Amino acid sequence: MTPERIHSGPAVIVATETTVHPCNHPNEVAGQAMRSSAADQTYCDRLVQDTPFLTGHGRLSEQQVDRIILQLNRYYPQILTNKEAEKFRNPKASLRVRLCDLLSHLQRSSERDCQEFYRALYIHAQPLHSRLPSRHALRPMSFLAGLGLAVGLALLLYCYPPDPKGLPGTRRVLGFSPVIIDRHVSRYLLAFLADDLGGL
Repeated sequence: MTPERIHSGPAVIVATETTVHPCNHPNEVAGQAMRSSAADQTYCDRLVQDTPFLTGHGRLSEQQVDRIILQLNRYYPQILTNKEAEKFRNPKASLRVRLCDLLSHLQRSSERDCQEFYRALYIHAQPLHSRLPSRHALRPMSFLAGLGLAVGLALLLYCYPPDPKGLPGTRRVLGFSPVIIDRHVSRYLLAFLADDLGGL
């Protein structure tokens, strides 16, 4: 009996690419989005992360979705053509299917298109916009940026105190006192935590 020859060469692993529809597998899509750094997220990245939340039951009404589609259709230059807007507003399809198709279409579009979607969402569904998962991911980064500024100003004032013999007005520029500097920094930090259009 002749023994079989065993091939000892390197193993070859064949990887196949699968396309995951963001509305059919929300946990997988959300996990992929969360693995990227919040500071490096683009608007399209944020849309991938927010899609499972936006397509949840009762999150967006028929009227809100229609208004968002119309705004994207009327924007110049157009983000949605007349034909695309008609498709996403087709009453024969369910609201969730149309919304999933719209978000999938925008994810394949440009960064500008995704940004304008968030602008339209803010205008027509502001309470929902403030609860987006991507916004909660950005807030800690904003706080750290503000904290870094506060530490930098404190070190600057500590290492280079204003010289009374220096140029006139130096003390006025630095605010005379670390207490005043601290008050301004506190206002700066609170501004990062506020929900406004700057957070779009």
